[in-house]
Amino acid sequence: MPDINQFVLYLAAAFLLAVTPGPGIFYVAARSLAGGRAEGIASSFGTALGGLVHVLAGALGVSAIVLASAELFTALKWLGAGYLVWLGVRTIIVARRDAVQALAGADPAPAMGAARAFREGVVVEALNPKTAAFFLAFIPQFLDPSAGAVALPFILLGSISVALNTLADIVVAMGASRIREGTATRPAFIRRLREISGASMIALGAGLALAKRQ
Repeated sequence: MPDINQFVLYLAAAFLLAVTPGPGIFYVAARSLAGGRAEGIASSFGTALGGLVHVLAGALGVSAIVLASAELFTALKWLGAGYLVWLGVRTIIVARRDAVQALAGADPAPAMGAARAFREGVVVEALNPKTAAFFLAFIPQFLDPSAGAVALPFILLGSISVALNTLADIVVAMGASRIREGTATRPAFIRRLREISGASMIALGAGLALAKRQ
């Protein structure tokens, strides 16, 4: 484990990365605006589990194998990019449909549900090779190989980063759900916010598709 000064530095860096908008935050925002607090928080825990997948894979060396292999990296990259773009397009389409129904006075479409929001959150984060690259490039800087096995310290530091990411996602979920509740009579405004979330996911998916192995 790093000494106290290094640990504080790690926490500060991990916090800054946690509050930087990424696929997880935009997905959580979209789900909270569409389905409320329950879906938002469920999606937050889903992205947390997806992040832990990368932490365990990094500790076991699986992420290093993926990043070292051009074929595996490309496959994961295109899967993640395609999934993000699909979620973004679906978010925009459903947002417009719900807005039209609200203006027409029709009954709202049934919510996606917390279980599905959780599952999709797992996939959003687990299919992001940039998360794997981050853990492999960032955490080892705070580990001392001469101290012996580094797998457990890697998992501990990675879990701390995931916890900070999850806290940021939950804050976003709470804020977005409050916006949804406060503007329930303004379907056009909610539609625009959901469209922005969807467009952001499409943009992130496109950026992921262009990512190259370092």
